[in-house]
Amino acid sequence: MTPLINLAAGQRSQEVTELAARIGWVVGLLLFIALLYWLMREGWKWRGLLQSDLPEPHAAPDALSEAKLSMTGRYHGSTTAGQWLDRIVAHGLGTRSRAELTLTDEGLAVVRPGARDFFVPADALRGARLDKGIAGKVLTEGGLLVITWQHGEKLIDSGFRSDRSAEHPAWVEALNHLNTTTEGAR
Repeated sequence: MTPLINLAAGQRSQEVTELAARIGWVVGLLLFIALLYWLMREGWKWRGLLQSDLPEPHAAPDALSEAKLSMTGRYHGSTTAGQWLDRIVAHGLGTRSRAELTLTDEGLAVVRPGARDFFVPADALRGARLDKGIAGKVLTEGGLLVITWQHGEKLIDSGFRSDRSAEHPAWVEALNHLNTTTEGAR
């Protein structure tokens, strides 16, 4: 039995890597991650600069008529209409947030706690549909309410998801009906 004891006593674990080399790799990795974060942030700022020709979104009027519909949920961002990956970041339109939507005869009021609110006049609304995705957010089919509106010379799609997704079809119907009634007035 002594040969087995000697054999077990002779095995040793691998020497631990030098501490300085390990610290160097960790610091290098952290610097690489910081560089990637900085590049993403610069890209976001550059996109905002390229979209600076987009006018400032409208502010909600002081007095709005009675709400036709209202909902709470999430605002997932805005894109160029028909191009679901071309995110618009100018004037805070790319910032995700909670949202309260209110549809009135004057238009659509979007109140976003922690982000810039905006208002879409009724004559700028172009329609609504149910979709499955917008830049940075993909859901099940019909899980996203996408509202198309005219802002300056640009058509914009804005994506919302209600806390109660069963509300989405009523919003699509109301916005499309409002669009057809305001088309005659244009």
